[in-house]
Amino acid sequence: MFVVRDAARSDLAAIVEIYNASIPGRLATADTEPVSVAGREAWFREHGSKRPLWVACRQHEIVGWLSFQSFYGRPAYHATAEVSVYVAPASQRTGVASALLSKAVSEAPHLGLKTLLGFVFGHNQPSLRLFARFGFERWGFLAGVAELDGIERDLVIVGLRVRP
Repeated sequence: MFVVRDAARSDLAAIVEIYNASIPGRLATADTEPVSVAGREAWFREHGSKRPLWVACRQHEIVGWLSFQSFYGRPAYHATAEVSVYVAPASQRTGVASALLSKAVSEAPHLGLKTLLGFVFGHNQPSLRLFARFGFERWGFLAGVAELDGIERDLVIVGLRVRP
């Protein structure tokens, strides 16, 4: 089994490693080149008690993470956050993403959140199914807004209104 906890600065290298492992598959991120730990420092510092960054650990190894990001950066959106979930390749389809997303949905009201959003490539069926299992619905569709390796990709916006 695994535990979910707040990320510590010492976890950043593992978080970046998991993120970078998702890039070649062209399924989960619009980044096309690996990111560096130094390049993610500011992103890491943006997380805190209202927009946490969690890691899932199995026997002291980080196997996945979930982050909350403020939506659109304007005060009127204070109760809305985007969630992102990434799982190490060897731990995919083992319940890690479900555990992280379940915690996000249950903790959202305690974080002052009423709405959770996910931005998922249209061809990322595993992630779309994951969000759907937790009640997220398709709220938006942006056709061909990303280009990966010369292929235009759609972006699906999924949303969930959370209850206190």
